[in-house]
Amino acid sequence: YKMTTKKMIFNIKSNVAFITFNNPEKHNAVSLDMWDSLEEMLNQCEKDHNVRVVVLNGAGGKSFVSGADISKFEKERSTKEAVLHYNSRTQKVYERLESFPKPTIAMIDGYCIGGGLNVAVCCDIRICSKKSQFAMPAAKLSLGYPFSSIKRLFDIMGPGMSKHFMFTAERILADEALSCGLVQKLVEDGNLEEFVNNYAEKIAGNAPLTIKAMKNIGIEILKNPNDRNLDECKKLAEACFDSNDYVEGRRAFMEKRKPNFKGN
Repeated sequence: YKMTTKKMIFNIKSNVAFITFNNPEKHNAVSLDMWDSLEEMLNQCEKDHNVRVVVLNGAGGKSFVSGADISKFEKERSTKEAVLHYNSRTQKVYERLESFPKPTIAMIDGYCIGGGLNVAVCCDIRICSKKSQFAMPAAKLSLGYPFSSIKRLFDIMGPGMSKHFMFTAERILADEALSCGLVQKLVEDGNLEEFVNNYAEKIAGNAPLTIKAMKNIGIEILKNPNDRNLDECKKLAEACFDSNDYVEGRRAFMEKRKPNFKGN
């Protein structure tokens, strides 16, 4: 299956889907049609039972995503109506990514800025190379950030580091990003792709029903307590024990072999 547009590349290797922002001459800046393609590709990944993990990355080896395509601002974000349309569109895609039912990994090689940072913090795991740099330059452009985007940063980096990051609009280097929890793994330049492939395959080899339960219970945990669906959480956990995979997991453990999980 291939659904590649000019600015977005999509492919599946075994149980891992790779979605690549492909606008390297503009550091993978994202335009509205790229947001549309991303949503379409996520829909495809959700439907495809073989896809167990989704990896997002940027083409060209210099950037993950550098933010919105400012050259399109005159067309896409110059009037109040256009700004509202653009913001509601991107918000919808961020929410889609954040609540995606399968594990998502942002593979960051280089700059991860503004809208690119928003994409990365909507993923479950962020893995970056040593040369990577992160920034939230909104305060240099007088851009307004919505509640949800700022809450995601607070949840991941904590309030103090988030405020430092937002108020100064300064870049954070990879080791700082690791120490404040913005990224989970830091990899030598040149080793990133191999590391992420192995990491994604490791997750893809684990029990899909357990991963699904953990992912979706994690989404409920971050909601307001009154909005949580605890019955659904209970069902997801119980489904693991009712599955053929639970039988397979026990057998494989006893037989000292690698389990072959089917997701049922």
